[in-house]
Amino acid sequence: MLDTTIWHQLDNKSTGYLGQKRNEEWEKRNMLYGDGDWQMGWLVEGKLLEYPEICQLYGDAYIKYFEIRPELLDQLCEIASNVFDDDPINVESGTDYNKRGKQKTHIGDTAIRRAVQHYGREFKGSTLLQIHDRKGSHPLSLALSPGQVPFHRPKILSQPDNLEEIHKDIWWVWGSVEDFYQRAKRLCIKKPIQGE
Repeated sequence: MLDTTIWHQLDNKSTGYLGQKRNEEWEKRNMLYGDGDWQMGWLVEGKLLEYPEICQLYGDAYIKYFEIRPELLDQLCEIASNVFDDDPINVESGTDYNKRGKQKTHIGDTAIRRAVQHYGREFKGSTLLQIHDRKGSHPLSLALSPGQVPFHRPKILSQPDNLEEIHKDIWWVWGSVEDFYQRAKRLCIKKPIQGE
């Protein structure tokens, strides 16, 4: 969890989906707040989680989904040699959520690799599958997209003040893993040091 003696949640608005604009937005925040003086927190059940913690919940949703839909795990392991989000180079992230990508953060493919590992399975196919909604060419691209996979704990979905705004023109469905992640995002800035 974020140390709330150091970090302050700016407001109750989600920063929303950034996609390919991530680096540009991060640079704006560096200019506005100072490099190292801002970071993301994810508001879940009244607590500001850090990136590894939100990724764990994100990944748990895939583990739960494969428990409910084992035939999808079977099909994935049979067909795929691996999975990626926006670029085949995503495969190099393996099961490390901290390897976010140079242009955009990709979590879904890492979550899938971790879920496959969790079940003691491995990819045995010959096809590198893009798992990102309708961008991939295989039906599993949509079926296993974070925009389609249901979040396993719907009662903890965050309620940002700008929920309607962040849901305009979304590519994901309400209650999905991606919806959970985007709704929980909060911009946090460093609190001023006493006496300054």
